[in-house]
Amino acid sequence: MHALYTDKAPKPVGPYSQAIRAGGFLFLSGQVGIDPQSGKLREGFREQVEQVFSNIQAILQTANLGREHIVKVVVYLKDLSLFGEFNRLYEEFFRGLATKPVRTTVGVSQLPLDALVEVEVVAFAGYNP
Repeated sequence: MHALYTDKAPKPVGPYSQAIRAGGFLFLSGQVGIDPQSGKLREGFREQVEQVFSNIQAILQTANLGREHIVKVVVYLKDLSLFGEFNRLYEEFFRGLATKPVRTTVGVSQLPLDALVEVEVVAFAGYNP
């Protein structure tokens, strides 16, 4: 088991790793819409979701993985009325993949930094001791 880090995604805002590779799995910490260049949360729901997916993509690339390796997604939405808009952006991110990952979406009252959305993923790359 070992941690992965890239400066193309935001630095953790607490005592945790961006991602941990364990066996053939890569576990990504929940990502909020922080721009890694400015260190600030993007404004607006769409902007935050797009930044979240960009951050996830950057972390996956550090592990030489892509969207097609994602097997599970957990989504935390501060406002469930944005569920439909999130789905449209989610579909864009996973466009072209024959098999979409499993997903859970949860409505929450608050997220770190007062973010509107947080997304965590698990990716599978095959056995890697």
